[in-house]
Amino acid sequence: MAAALSLDQWEARAKALDYRHLAFIDGRFVPALSGKTFPRISPIDGGLLTQVAECDASDVDVAVAAARKAFEAGAWSRAAPKLRKKVLLKLAELMRRHGDELALLETLDMGKPIGDSTAVDVPSSANTIQWYAEAIDKVYDEIAPTAPNALGLVTREPIGVVAAVVPWNFPLLMTCWKLGPALATGNCVVLKPAEQSPLTALRLAELASEAGLPDGVLNVVPGFGETAGAALGLHMDVDAVTFTGSTQVGKFFLEYAGRSNMKTVSLECGGKSPHIVMADCGDLDLAATKAAWGIFYNQGEVCTAGSRLLVEEPIKDAFLDKLAKVAATIQPGNPLDPATKMGAMVDQKQMERVLDYIEKGKDDGAVVRLGGKRTRQASGGFYVEPTVFDKVSPKARIAQEEIFGPVLSTITFNGLEEAIRIGNDTIYGLAAAIWTKDIDQALKAARRLRSGLVWINGWDEDDITVPFGGFKQSGFGRDRSLHAMEKYTQLKSTWITIR
Repeated sequence: MAAALSLDQWEARAKALDYRHLAFIDGRFVPALSGKTFPRISPIDGGLLTQVAECDASDVDVAVAAARKAFEAGAWSRAAPKLRKKVLLKLAELMRRHGDELALLETLDMGKPIGDSTAVDVPSSANTIQWYAEAIDKVYDEIAPTAPNALGLVTREPIGVVAAVVPWNFPLLMTCWKLGPALATGNCVVLKPAEQSPLTALRLAELASEAGLPDGVLNVVPGFGETAGAALGLHMDVDAVTFTGSTQVGKFFLEYAGRSNMKTVSLECGGKSPHIVMADCGDLDLAATKAAWGIFYNQGEVCTAGSRLLVEEPIKDAFLDKLAKVAATIQPGNPLDPATKMGAMVDQKQMERVLDYIEKGKDDGAVVRLGGKRTRQASGGFYVEPTVFDKVSPKARIAQEEIFGPVLSTITFNGLEEAIRIGNDTIYGLAAAIWTKDIDQALKAARRLRSGLVWINGWDEDDITVPFGGFKQSGFGRDRSLHAMEKYTQLKSTWITIR
C-alpha cells in the first residue's frame, strides 16, 4: 500500500479507476439477465461513480446453480486442505498488492476516511483471509470414546452452497469475515453485497479467481434486498445463509428459511451498546477518548458503536466536558483527505435517518450538548456533525433504537446495579463496556451484561482470535475465531463396528 499519498493524489487515482460493475458468476463478469443497472452514488460529493448490474431472482438462480455445480464437482469442496490453504494465502497476498485500489473503492463507495480504509479495513480484511487459510490444516476431527469393538468418527463436512449477505458499513471486512471461514471449510458462496457498497466485493471476486479459486466457488450478485436478497433466502438449493445487517431484515431471513428448505441461518443484527463509566474510573481522559471514538468512528456506522453512554452521576459533567474536547477533533471532512478522521454518511437516505433521530431526541426532551446538524452541504455529500445528547431517558427512542450514525445518548445512573439494569434494557445484546478500578465490579458487570462482547477498561479492543456476535435480537452465530467455521459445516457421525 502506498505511503502518505496526498488528497490530490487520491483524487487523481479516483478519476483513473476502472470499476467492476457487472455481476460475477461462474468465474466471469456478466450483466444482469434483465439488463437492468442501478447507480452507485458516492457519498463524498453526490456524484455518480458507475452503474452496477441489478441482479434479481433469475440471476440468483444462475449463480446458485453455478455454486452447486462447483460444489458437487469437488474441485474445492473435496480439495486437500493444503490446496485450499495455498489459494486463500494467494488471495490475501493479492489483496495486499492491490490494497490502495481496494481502499479507494471502499472510501468512494461508502464514504469512510481513506486513512481508515488503508490502515484498518484492507489490512484487516487480508489478515482475515490469511488467518482462515492458516487454520485450514490445523483443525482436527474427533474420535468418540467407544468400546474396543467400535470406532466412532465425528467429522465436519462443508454445508454446501452458502448465501452471504453483507452490510455497507464495512463492506470488504464483513465480506471477508464470511468468506474466510466459508471457503476454508470447502463451501461455495453466493455473495450479495449491500446495494450501497458493491464495488470492493466485485473486485475481490476477480482477485479470488486470479488466486486460483475454481469457477463457481465464489459468485457475486449485486442487487437489492427485496429482490436478490429475498431470492437467496427463499432458494431451495441454498444450504445456509449468513447475514449481517438490521434486525428487521434478519427476521425476514428466518421467515425465508421456514418458507423454503429450512436452511441454516446465522445473524448479526446490530446493537445499542452501553458504554458504562463508573465514578471510580481510573483514567477519565482515556475513557472519554474511547467513548468518543466508540461512537464517532466510521461516522457511527458501526454495529458495536457505544451509542449509549452511561455515566455515574458524580462525574457526568466533567466527563462530558472531556468527551466534547475529543469530539471537536473528530469532525467530518473530505474522505479522500488523509487528514480526515470522520467521513460521510453512506447515502442521503441514511443521512436523513440520522437527522430525523436527532429531531426525535429533541422532541423526547433530551438536550443537544454538541453538534446535531448537517454539515459540508456545499460538497454535495452527506455529512452529519458528531452529536452528543445529555439528559436522555433510558426509554427515549434515541436510547432504544439503533440510529447507525454519530449520535451519542448520555444517561446518568447511580451505582452498578442501576447501570447493569439500564445496560440490559434494550432488545439488543451485541457489545458493552465498563470502566472501573474495582475488579469485583468489573467482573460482576461482565457476567451480568447480556452482550456477546464485553470490554473492561477499553472499547473495541480485540482481534480475530475471539468470536464476534450477540445475544437477544442482535442475532446468533459467531463471526471471527475458529468458532466461525462451525456454522459453515455440519457434523457427521460414522460408526464402525470391529468384528
